[in-house]
Amino acid sequence: MRAAPTILHLDMDAFYASAEQAAKPSLRGKPVVVGGLGMRGVVATASYEARRLGVHSAMPMAQARRLAPNAAYLVPRFSLYRTVSDQVMELLGRLSPLVEPLSLDEAFVDLEAGGVADDSASARVIGVELRTVIRAVTGLSGSVGLAGSKMLAKIASEEAKPDGLMLIEPGTERELLAPMSVRVLPGVGPATGDHLRRAGMTVVNDLAEAGEAELVRLLGKAHGVALHRMAQGFDDRPVVAERDAKSVSVEDTFDVDLHDRVRVRTEVERLADRCVGRLRGAGRSGRTVVLKVRRYDFSTLTRSETLRGPTDDPTVVREAAARLLEAVDTTGGVRLLGVGVTGLADFTQEDLFAQAAEAEHAAEEAVASGTAPGTPDAAAREAPESEERPAARRWSAGHDVRHEVHGHGWVQGSGVGRVTVRFEEPWTPPGRVRTFRIDDPQLQPADPLPLVREPADYSSWPASRPKSRSGAAGPADGAESSP
Repeated sequence: MRAAPTILHLDMDAFYASAEQAAKPSLRGKPVVVGGLGMRGVVATASYEARRLGVHSAMPMAQARRLAPNAAYLVPRFSLYRTVSDQVMELLGRLSPLVEPLSLDEAFVDLEAGGVADDSASARVIGVELRTVIRAVTGLSGSVGLAGSKMLAKIASEEAKPDGLMLIEPGTERELLAPMSVRVLPGVGPATGDHLRRAGMTVVNDLAEAGEAELVRLLGKAHGVALHRMAQGFDDRPVVAERDAKSVSVEDTFDVDLHDRVRVRTEVERLADRCVGRLRGAGRSGRTVVLKVRRYDFSTLTRSETLRGPTDDPTVVREAAARLLEAVDTTGGVRLLGVGVTGLADFTQEDLFAQAAEAEHAAEEAVASGTAPGTPDAAAREAPESEERPAARRWSAGHDVRHEVHGHGWVQGSGVGRVTVRFEEPWTPPGRVRTFRIDDPQLQPADPLPLVREPADYSSWPASRPKSRSGAAGPADGAESSP
């Protein structure tokens, strides 16, 4: 724990959705939902306008459409998000050599290690400047939390949302945390929160007063001890620079235990698809698939399977997770499911057997439908090569296109052989909508445009560094203190 609030947590506001609104003038101020649009798709991010209608991340897309039928539903554009994330992380890197990214849109920064802050006043100045610079460079807003520990800095940024800044003065932690829900603490999800509620603990002060022994009895030694320390505001974890992710995983805790084996398998397959989405978003592949199952009695089982080589194929990961599930007894109910991939690599060694099986299956379907080469109906379905091949292009909602006449635009939707495009750029007024044949030769996929046309020059930011209490430039002496 520190005597000054020199740990900063930045969390970009509704990152994917905000980036889409910045890129598409016609969507600003309107509900936007980004995620998988298929039957089993889930929400990745919802704009604040959509959140007011009840839509939130990890919600099934079908449920989101019922809550917000008039929202814009878009497929993620990870190339754009990574570009903006790189800009933000570069700015954070100017503040300190200790920057710990948690995701594309979230990171901790040790301001003391960078010598840019040594007390509350200088930390607040840096936080204000950072939000201003991020908006000028990226066109997006971020919320900043400042505190003497990582846990409290993250809580502060969450309390500051959207587009705000909160600084927690060291020494005020207990008073601040006391009335907050137990769910605000790391590691307290829906299941643990419900378990604590049944024990009569709903706010953080209840945990602090219950004592370590009672929490250990309820949650086990490791979780109980950690939770009791956090309830008192103690967290001495350091900011770790550029941690190389060892795994990518997703998990869901269910409000009601799952008993139907078919439903459990469906959830596992859905989680596998989400996991691969994150894996691809990070530009990685992995060799070992891990399944996590927490049962009705809080016992947790983990099973893993190592593949022949790294993969980012959703079919391979889905089938491996399903095989692992077959070896798990889910009798009595399931509270939580998770799917992860470890043994990460920067390349993919495709699973040739899975590809062969997939090709064989596709060939069987083609024969059955009469579309395979050599079948009686195949010739009747064939069209001139130059006309038919472009029709195979898929136009994903939200993705960029360019028309030879109308310029840059984005796909609003497609179907029945047509694609609807709105032509506008981040710095123009809302544009006009036009519809084309999906094989229109003048319409082509395009790369995302930058969100800011002419970003201001902040190459010299931050301009100066504060003096430490000892009078020398750099980190303050004695800034660290024991919990």
